[in-house]
Amino acid sequence: MKLRQKVIFLAITPLILALCAIALAVRHQSVLLAQQQRETIQQAYLSSKEAELKHYVALASHSIAHLYDSGRNDEATRQEAMRILGSLSYGDDGYFFLYDMQGNTLMHPRQPELVGQNLFGLRDEHGQPTIQNLLQRARAGGGLERYMWVKPSTQKPVAKLGYVIAMPKWGWMMGTGIYLDDVDQALAKVDVQQSRNIHSTMLWIAGIAIAAAVAVASSGLALNISELRVADAKLKVLAQRVVESQEEERARLSRDLHDGISQWLVSIKLQIEAGIIRLTSGLSSGKPEQQQAAQAVFEHAADQLSNVMAEVRRISHNLRPAILDDLGLAAALHHLAKEYTLSSGTPVNFEASGRTDELPDVANTVLFRLAQEALTNIERHAGASSIGITLSGEAEGVTLRIRDDGRGFDAEGIALHPQRGIGLRNMMERMDAIGGRFEILSSTGGTIVTAYAANNS
Repeated sequence: MKLRQKVIFLAITPLILALCAIALAVRHQSVLLAQQQRETIQQAYLSSKEAELKHYVALASHSIAHLYDSGRNDEATRQEAMRILGSLSYGDDGYFFLYDMQGNTLMHPRQPELVGQNLFGLRDEHGQPTIQNLLQRARAGGGLERYMWVKPSTQKPVAKLGYVIAMPKWGWMMGTGIYLDDVDQALAKVDVQQSRNIHSTMLWIAGIAIAAAVAVASSGLALNISELRVADAKLKVLAQRVVESQEEERARLSRDLHDGISQWLVSIKLQIEAGIIRLTSGLSSGKPEQQQAAQAVFEHAADQLSNVMAEVRRISHNLRPAILDDLGLAAALHHLAKEYTLSSGTPVNFEASGRTDELPDVANTVLFRLAQEALTNIERHAGASSIGITLSGEAEGVTLRIRDDGRGFDAEGIALHPQRGIGLRNMMERMDAIGGRFEILSSTGGTIVTAYAANNS
């Protein structure tokens, strides 16, 4: 996987994980809220039905109150009360029923086949004694009771909520009830709607996650394209600078060879030829002064050959000092400081401390070139009277610091100028190439150049 792909992956993955966590939290809270809402609706619905049942029983009690409170307990009076209660109904499955306290069915409008039967031992499909529980509730003062009963409209046993009261003067239990399958259907609709809402919320979150991932990926792609273009532009500029540096180095070598070594060699050639002529004429004429003059010419030519050899060594040292490979960075910088002092007349104080021999070869070369460039800039522009070079080594890396007491300059302005500051940019780019740090501070009191290279660079 490429670096760009890794960056995009690392950017998208936390986003997707965060959205997934949000989705799970939202789903959990939605399910919990749906359960709480269902329980609230169920409780409110059942409370309304319970109040409704109480009103129905109260209405039925009032409808036969004139008979029940008359004090008569004959068969005709009870039959009239049964007739009135049997005529009261509310819907297909809403009716009143009567039992005596022994569990005998006295009236059941929707199931007349039960009339006259003793249902005291009747148990529902869950094994609960239905009539016994109703009678116990009635004897306790009346109230609500849940049980299973066959629904007249469907002929299937469903849960039922009944409300019963005792009529002790006649030994009756009167009650009514509502079937709870209607409540379950209403709650099922609520559950379906809540499930749809949760599903819709999850789809919205998934859509947002996909849109966010696409946006991050698109932004990352656009950024990569932009960075690639910038990198290509920088690479072209760097390649151009490399070519220019090569051409400048070739021009400098050409000048050194033409103005120095070439002229010296021509002079030596002429002197050797003149010496040969004088030596030949002296030998043929037997004049010793001609031989002495020829000897002086050859000695002068030998001195110039020594100068040529020194110039060759200087050029070779500037290209790549052998001492850098043989004795290390500290020795090479010390030699560079001495050569600069001899060539410019400006004293250079060099100090080295710590372990400075653990850097890779490429880092040693970069720091040496940086010191060369800094000294060249000081000689050309600073007008310094003294220069100090310190090289300090630590466990993590090596720090090179070059300071002078010259006139200083605007470091930021020079570095950003398109035609100037090539040397500074070269230093910065050399240090960036090895992952080092470069810093330059300049004022009217002088300039300090600091470079740091890690041992593993």
